[in-house]
Order: sequence, then structure tokens, then C-alpha cells
Amino acid sequence: MTKITHKDRIILGIDPGTNIMGYGVIHQKEKELKLVTLGIIEMQKIPGHFNKLKHIYERTIQLIDGYRPDELAIESPFYGKNVQSMLKLGRAQGAAIAAALSRTIPIYEYAPKKIKLAITGNGNASKEQVAAMLQKLLKTEFIIKNLDATDGLAAALCHYYQRDLPTGEGKHKSWKDYVNNKNIDYPGKL
Repeated sequence: MTKITHKDRIILGIDPGTNIMGYGVIHQKEKELKLVTLGIIEMQKIPGHFNKLKHIYERTIQLIDGYRPDELAIESPFYGKNVQSMLKLGRAQGAAIAAALSRTIPIYEYAPKKIKLAITGNGNASKEQVAAMLQKLLKTEFIIKNLDATDGLAAALCHYYQRDLPTGEGKHKSWKDYVNNKNIDYPGKL
């Protein structure tokens, strides 16, 4: 199995939202990791859901053009009780993803629990716990005005931690190859 390794890369992390979108940018150079920026994009005063989506798209393009990330890590919408809220979050995420696709940036999606687990070791950690741990991990202090910003930063850092995970590339070319190499015996073997 091969490992994902990157010597120098910039990762943009996004916590999508239709009223507030959080983002964070980190720069990895060899084994050194540095916080570049974090912040929020506010949309409460923008009338209409589709205008908000347009704003998310345009501001994500500005972030991409300004920081030139190599990869985008984005938090996936979580299932809640309110289906309409989940649909709006999915659309917000889609607008940010479309911006990254328009600049041919690879996109990686992480569930909220996976991000919290990667940062704090607890998939049910609070936003405050995530923010506090980010400061320790990045060995920097920043003023936390809005926890959506640290959620965006957490998505970027979660993606950074995935760099040493096996990708599985090159070992098996197909399911048939996998099954045959594992010597799995079952009726209807390929």
C-alpha cells in the first residue's frame, strides 16, 4: 500500500453554512505546520437563499485565488431533525465545492464526528473543545470570535492528519483481482 505524503501544500478547510461559513487555511512545509488564516463569511444580511449561495461561491473563489490551496477539506452536512436545514447546508456545501471544482482543486469531505475525533480524540467534543485543541496543536493563539471559523480550520487539520494513511492504490486493479488475491472461496467466485 502506498501512503499519501506531501512535502509542501496549502489546505483550505471549510465549515459550510447559509448564514455563516467558517474557513481556515494551513500550510504544510515538510513536517512543519503553520496557521495561515481563519475567518468567517457572514451572510445574514443577504436576502434570499440563492443569493447566499452565489455569495458562498464567489467568496470561496476569492479564498482560493488569494491563498492558492492545493486541496479543499470540507465538512459534510450532518443529519438533523430539520430536513430543510440539512438541504440548505447541502446546497451551501455544493456552492463551495463548485468553486473548488472550477479551479480544479481536489476536494475531501469529512463528517463532523470524524473531524472532532481527529482534533480532540472525541467524536462528540464541543466546538469550544475543538477550538482549544486547535490552539495547542498549532502552537498558536488566536482570538476566537466565531466557532465556525475554528470548525473550518478543524476540517483542514483533519485532512492534514490523513496524509499518512494508506490509500490502497496499486495493490488491486479490480474487485475480481482483490477476491482472487485474497483467496476468498464462495459460490460464484469471479
